[in-house]
Amino acid sequence: MARMYSRKRGKSGSKKPIKKTKKSWVRYSAKEVEQLTLKIAKLEKTPSQIGLILRDNYGIPDVKIITNKSITKILKENKLDSKIPEDLTALIKKAIRLMKHLDNFKNDQTVKRGLTLTESKINRLVKYYIRKGKLESKWKYDRRKAKMLVN
Repeated sequence: MARMYSRKRGKSGSKKPIKKTKKSWVRYSAKEVEQLTLKIAKLEKTPSQIGLILRDNYGIPDVKIITNKSITKILKENKLDSKIPEDLTALIKKAIRLMKHLDNFKNDQTVKRGLTLTESKINRLVKYYIRKGKLESKWKYDRRKAKMLVN
């Protein structure tokens, strides 16, 4: 699928394992993987960062295959999940970086457009999460309060 504004294609990335069975070389049980996930989550890592650490450092290709639960579900069960979803947090951080840049360079039209596009993505995502019940219905993105949302 093409990107919304630039008409470019997405980047290629690593692919999930094809077979949905536990690999013979994975030496961790489901309980151990959950404990590792919780240990890494207490270091304030996002679910995607947890997955990367488990893959790179522990050789666990896919948490869901071993535990039959996603990383976010494991975190939610143990009340370690964040109130704001990860993708929305990343977009808010991007908007903060763009606003900081605009404070220094007020006439940078490219960044102004980028900030507008990023904020529209944030608003679309907020509407989706409110509809799905992951955010409360009163939740609203505010440019001035954005720094407090992420910290």
